[in-house]
Amino acid sequence: MRTGHCLCGACAYEIDGDPVVVAHCHCRDCQRLSGAGHSTGAMFPQSGVRLRGEVGRYELESELGNTVTRVFCPACGSPLFGMNSAMPGYMTVTLGTLDTPDDLTPQVAIFARSRPSWDAMDPALATFDAQPEWKPDAAA
Repeated sequence: MRTGHCLCGACAYEIDGDPVVVAHCHCRDCQRLSGAGHSTGAMFPQSGVRLRGEVGRYELESELGNTVTRVFCPACGSPLFGMNSAMPGYMTVTLGTLDTPDDLTPQVAIFARSRPSWDAMDPALATFDAQPEWKPDAAA
C-alpha cells in the first residue's frame, strides 16, 4: 500500500497496488499546475484509491477534447490527482505527494514538444511529442 498527503495534511490518501504507468508530462496545463517544466504522476486504478479529507476539483478540456479533472487540497492548494475522461476508472497521483516517491521511476515523457529547454530529462527515457495512442488496459 502507498500513502500520501497534501502539504498541510488536510487531505490524505492510500493506494493499493502498483501503478499502470509513471510519466512526466510537459503539456502547458501541467506546467501551469506544477509551476515547473513538467508534472510527474503515477496512474492507478481508481478502485484502489481511498481519500480522506475535503478536496477541490477543477475541470478543463484537453486539446483532444477530453475532460481533465484536477483534484487538489482547497486549504494549501497541493495538486493531488488528475483524471481524464478518455481513461475512465483510472487516476493519476502527483508523485511529489506520495510519502515515499523514490520507489517509483518515470517510464515515459509526454508532450515533449512543449518541454522548456531548461527542463532536462534523461535522454534514455521514452519520449513522445504528444499523448501516445495508449490506454491503461493495454498495459495489463
